[in-house]
Amino acid sequence: MSATLSSTKAAAALRTAARVSAESLLVLLIAGVALWIVGRMWSVVWPLIVGLLLTTLTWPLTRFLRRHGWPPALAAGVVTVSFMLVVAGIVALIAVPVASQSGELSTGVVEGIQRLREWAAGPPLNIGDDQISGAFDTAMARVQSSIGSLVTAVATGVGTVFNGVVTAFLALFLMFFFLKDGPRFVPWLSRQLPGRLAVDVPIVAERSWDTLGAFVRSQAFVGLLDAVFIGLGLWILDVPLVLPLAVLTFVSAFVPIVGALFAGLVAVLIALVSNGVTDALIVLAIIVVVQQLEGNVFQPMIQSRGLGLHAAVVLLAVTLGGSLAGIVGSLLAVPLAALISVFWNYLREQLGDERPEPEPDEAQTAVPVTS
Repeated sequence: MSATLSSTKAAAALRTAARVSAESLLVLLIAGVALWIVGRMWSVVWPLIVGLLLTTLTWPLTRFLRRHGWPPALAAGVVTVSFMLVVAGIVALIAVPVASQSGELSTGVVEGIQRLREWAAGPPLNIGDDQISGAFDTAMARVQSSIGSLVTAVATGVGTVFNGVVTAFLALFLMFFFLKDGPRFVPWLSRQLPGRLAVDVPIVAERSWDTLGAFVRSQAFVGLLDAVFIGLGLWILDVPLVLPLAVLTFVSAFVPIVGALFAGLVAVLIALVSNGVTDALIVLAIIVVVQQLEGNVFQPMIQSRGLGLHAAVVLLAVTLGGSLAGIVGSLLAVPLAALISVFWNYLREQLGDERPEPEPDEAQTAVPVTS
């Protein structure tokens, strides 16, 4: 005997589904408005995000100095200047060897082009010099016809570089103030918030700060693994500029996708012009293997352990962030997913049947954490 449907229960279920759908749409609308506001304020939000990430990287040294009696302003200033010197040293470590071997590299480029022409002139291509000259003339004609778009592209690139420099300087200034006054921010914020928020916000802020620190440390460790393995492969093949290429690989690990492609392309080109096609292909294979291990093994495992996220969540977050916002989305996807996880876990704690009581001084915990 088949059971009959209850019209009362069906109507109640439909009303519940309608209410939940309306509330979900309202939440999505508010989230969309918030993202639109962030997009309009991106010139301020982006330096703020970069400054926070740099602060998580430099806060341990600042905390050490402050624990040993250094005034906050002096500790922040010394750490900021030291960070700038380290960055300048990294740039010099890359630029000086490249400049000293620029003559050899340029000679290698000419020889590489000549070997390529000789290879193209033989079987099976059998491309003669007249065909190469014709192709070159055609390419030059196309370049001359599109000179306007090239100028626009160059102007856009110059504007992007200028914006990047401005963002870097703003991020450094913000990093200094975060290092100097960060421990006083959350207590001040808790005094401005009413009721329960004065307790909840400091706890979530402390956990979010720890999560950002774990993200930066895990990213640095992944970059170090890339630099060691790729640098070892270049050293075994006797490719020149091994140390600058390893440093470039480490630094580029902080810029997802494009950073790895750029560092790999530079390494392959140097191997091509200095050691030949065979070694260049071997270098390409080494880079592809290391990058695959990083993206599918090292990074998900390390970040999932440090951020409390499953490796699959890390992969999906990077993919979604890249599809929605390109390079910036890939860079921010993992820490944003981790912050959402922090907020959700805390919300579950508060909505559960047994809520843990906060410590007496937990509301006054500072971010960055000084204890």
